[in-house]
Amino acid sequence: MSDLVLREDKNGIATLTINRPDKLNALNVAAFQALETHVKALELETETVGCIVLRGAGKCFSAGHDLKDIEAGEKLPRPSYQAHVIERLANLPQPVITAVHSHCYTGALELALAGDIILAAETAKFADTHAKWALTPVWGMSQRLPRRIGKVKAAEMMFTAKTYSGRDAEAMGLCNSCYPDEGFENAIETFCTEMLANSWFSLRANKKLLRDTDGMSIEAGLAYEIYQSEGVGPDMAERIGGFGKK
Repeated sequence: MSDLVLREDKNGIATLTINRPDKLNALNVAAFQALETHVKALELETETVGCIVLRGAGKCFSAGHDLKDIEAGEKLPRPSYQAHVIERLANLPQPVITAVHSHCYTGALELALAGDIILAAETAKFADTHAKWALTPVWGMSQRLPRRIGKVKAAEMMFTAKTYSGRDAEAMGLCNSCYPDEGFENAIETFCTEMLANSWFSLRANKKLLRDTDGMSIEAGLAYEIYQSEGVGPDMAERIGGFGKK
């Protein structure tokens, strides 16, 4: 298996690390192929993997789409390949946590937005620089960014190509939480560990509910929740019984 994306498993957390530190984890086709291989495996591992953390090796999360790849003319396995891999990552049944430190620019931000939760270090740097290079997004920026931070703020990011810090991202709702760099590793592990203390069944079912009802009217969404939800998990009786014994 390619070492462009590494996988490490610990206590139900599968950490995927983009591993091109000498290139600031710039995203080329080979890196997406490696990521897709891991995602395919994780789709089938719901009993042993409760959540996925996506992060970058070395100095940053990722500087974005590898511009040298674009200049050379990318050879894609199929049309819109990277967008499909990002969508597949976003649609994993388990919660996906993106952990961002330092650069997270343009294509890297589109990849980060596949996460259900984004955690950032204070030194994180978020930007959409498509306009700087006379490009338009094709990996999901125009859809996922406004859904996360609102249309007006997304327009600001997309029009100005301005860079935003981890604290800026937290204030606008781009990331869920921002942590000091020196405590970032522990913060990621603590967040995931506390989340996984809940029912993994419910985590997956709640993610599916949020995804399936996105964009519905309130009436349609409420009906879906009542009639189409996953119901109760196999661990419900044990959890409620354990609570009663406390």
